[in-house]
Amino acid sequence: MQAWGVFGMKSFEVSIDEIYVPAGKRKAISPERVEALAADILEKGQVTPVQVRLGKERYVLIEGGHRIEALKALGEDIVIARLVQARKH
Repeated sequence: MQAWGVFGMKSFEVSIDEIYVPAGKRKAISPERVEALAADILEKGQVTPVQVRLGKERYVLIEGGHRIEALKALGEDIVIARLVQARKH
């Protein structure tokens, strides 16, 4: 895990396995939305980075659960992310 000195300014690639998705965010996933996003990502690539914060030994997802699930459905293991400052949930 690589930490950036400037929060929110730089997008980077990270393994999906390095991102912890809190239970509340996992429950809110819509299969229909995942399918639609997967089709869009297949056509255009990942346009919007997911937002993560630093956890103890991994990143914690703040925003972008549907994008992560869509990328998984496409067989991808890397996601474009943006590191943000956020309080713990």
